Parts: sequence; structure tokens; C-alpha cells
Amino acid sequence: MKRILTTCGYCGCGCNFYVNVKDDQVIGVSPKPNHPVSKGQLCVKGWQGHSFVNHPDRLTSPLIKQSDGTFKESTWEEALSYIAKSFKKIISKKGSDAISVFSSARCTNEENYLLVKFARSILKTSNIDHCARL
Repeated sequence: MKRILTTCGYCGCGCNFYVNVKDDQVIGVSPKPNHPVSKGQLCVKGWQGHSFVNHPDRLTSPLIKQSDGTFKESTWEEALSYIAKSFKKIISKKGSDAISVFSSARCTNEENYLLVKFARSILKTSNIDHCARL
């Protein structure tokens, strides 16, 4: 088993832990003893946050919802073009307050900062939320 030291990305605390890897698969984590922030402990997200990495239901490409309710696999170029066109259409009809953004708890603070900048500067909306709650 290989152990790789990393910093947890679920919040801004900066806890350290080891990612335990066997046969190129993440199998768990171990807290770093005597770390000044985490002090050898992890929160529930630190302990269980790795489970999505090898999950069989993890999405590996964008999906676009079709009019019949099914999802069609697409390229990133197709998906981003679809999103841009959809945002423009919604904003032109209903205004920027009709748009909101919702961030993942798996995003780093830096990624969340960029999302907020994008939402406020480009989309002109303050409707922003995230699921980074314990």
C-alpha cells in the first residue's frame, strides 16, 4: 500500500492526511499525527470524502438532459456551449436574478472564490449557495 500526504480540500482549515492507495485505487485515508491543525483527527468529510473517487456511478463526461427526460453523453465543448446559450436565454427573458449557482463541497476554497467571482461579475447574480455543511 502506498500512502500519499495531501491537504484536505473540503474547507479552509488545511488538515493533512494520507491517502491510502492500493493497486491504483484509493482505499482510505489516515490522519497525519501531530499536524498543527488537525492534530491527528479528521471530520466526517475528511474521513469519508474519498468515496467518490472510485465510485461506479461517478460521472466521467458531461450529460445533457433531453426533452424526453433522458440524458445524453456529450463533449465538454457541447456541454459548455449548451450552458452558455441557456444562461443567455434565461437572462434575456427573466433577468440575472433568475440565475443561481450552487457549488459542490468537493470544491476548494479557491474554486469557490472563482465561482463567486464568475456569478457576480459575469452572470450578474448574487444567488449563490454551496453544500459545504457538516
